[in-house]
Amino acid sequence: MKRLQDSSASYFVLDLRDNLGGLVQAGIEVAKLFLDKGDTVIYKVGKDPKYQNTIVAETVPLVTAPLIVLVNNKTASSSEIVATALHNNCRAVLVGEKTFGKVLIQSVFELNDGSGVVVTVGKYVTPKFLRIPNGIEPDYQRIPDWDEVAKHLLQCHTRRNGSSQVSTASFPVR
Repeated sequence: MKRLQDSSASYFVLDLRDNLGGLVQAGIEVAKLFLDKGDTVIYKVGKDPKYQNTIVAETVPLVTAPLIVLVNNKTASSSEIVATALHNNCRAVLVGEKTFGKVLIQSVFELNDGSGVVVTVGKYVTPKFLRIPNGIEPDYQRIPDWDEVAKHLLQCHTRRNGSSQVSTASFPVR
């Protein structure tokens, strides 16, 4: 990806359609690849303190080019964490359909008879402090023109930073 960016790639497409999630930690690590150091990936919220913390990116991003993230109704769990982290931090636009809406922290507890029970012990909250039990609405249903993506992300940065003094170097207009 770095070589592609160095060869003038304007943006990247991350396809999370039909991705039901998998390991949450893997999703968190994928999001961190594209976020600036210090950007919030997700908040963990639960009654037990061990399920309460803020997860942030610790390094500079692998690439700085914007992302178009493709989502649909089968984008769930850790895939939604990736999508919201990139979207809420103004790194990506979301394109497609509303996502599934599963961002619960669940643990399996073993019972005396050897069986187990899955218990929800917390939930993930987006960097904008939103809970998404009903899914995430995309910005667009179809991939927009590049100029529209650049404009959308520039407006996001302006709202986030409270000023219009945002470098457009990351959002080249073709």
